[in-house]
Amino acid sequence: MALVQDTQVKVLINDRADIAIGARAEGVHLRADSLDAGLVRKTFGPGLLIGVSTHSADEVRTARDAGADFVVFGPVFETYSKQSYGPPVGLEELARVTGTWTDFPVIALGGVSVDNARDCLRAGAAGIAGIGMFSDPGGLAAVTAKIRSRQDE
Repeated sequence: MALVQDTQVKVLINDRADIAIGARAEGVHLRADSLDAGLVRKTFGPGLLIGVSTHSADEVRTARDAGADFVVFGPVFETYSKQSYGPPVGLEELARVTGTWTDFPVIALGGVSVDNARDCLRAGAAGIAGIGMFSDPGGLAAVTAKIRSRQDE
C-alpha cells in the first residue's frame, strides 16, 4: 500500500474481503456471484469499503440494501470481456438506475472508452471503469486528461 500512501487512491481487492483486511486495503470489490455484501459488512464492519458488480436494476437494489457502498453497473456497451453477463444494458438503463438511486454511487463499466465516457457521466454515473482504457499504466495520465477535456464539450 506504500505506492498509494498520501494519495486519494483507494485500493480494493477483488472478491476477497479477508485479503483486503489483511493487506490493509480500503475495500473489496465483490463479483455478482460472490458473498453477499451484507454478510461481508456484518463480518468486517463499517470501515471496509464494499463495491459490488451488478447487471440489472434488481441487483443494484439488492447490493445497496445489503450495505454496499457503491456498485459497478453494466456492461453499458458491447465488449468482449463482458459477453458472459448478457447484452449491454445501454445508456438509457444506466440513466434509469442512476435516477432511481440518486444517493447511491453507480459506476459505469463495460465497453467504456474515452469516446463514450462522457455519455456515461451525463447519464448519471458517479464514475467509470474500464479494463482496456486503463490497461496501460504509462498512459493513465493521457487517458485521464482526454476524459476530463471531453467533459467540457
